Amino acid sequence: MGLNEQNHSDSPRDVIRRQYLASAAGDLEALRATLAPDVEWTEMAGFPLAGTYRTPTVVTSNVMERLGQDWEGWAAHDDTYVVDGENVVVLARYTATNRATGKPLAVRVAHHFIVRGGLIVRFEQFVDTAKVRDAAS
Repeated sequence: MGLNEQNHSDSPRDVIRRQYLASAAGDLEALRATLAPDVEWTEMAGFPLAGTYRTPTVVTSNVMERLGQDWEGWAAHDDTYVVDGENVVVLARYTATNRATGKPLAVRVAHHFIVRGGLIVRFEQFVDTAKVRDAAS
């Protein structure tokens, strides 16, 4: 049974948890299933993939697939969830090794999600971009 075929709730926390599980499994179809058709996904200024991406396919092809190309073992470890209605903030960690430099990355990150109708409608990343840049150069 794939991640997107499991019984699940549409609570904001559960939707976000499914997104992290799909990402960890490399299941982009299941990840796209957590995103609204008009999702707005913002990677922080200064991050290698900085910008705002719209639509599930654009998000996965310009963010998740590129992270996999540039970083060995890219993982977002979702440590703590703070939920307030449709808002979910996740305190997390990124770990990976840059393929070009061989340098490891271990950095704290905060993700802010907005979930409506069981789908992620907005995402914003907060990360120490200097640490990411140092690992990539």
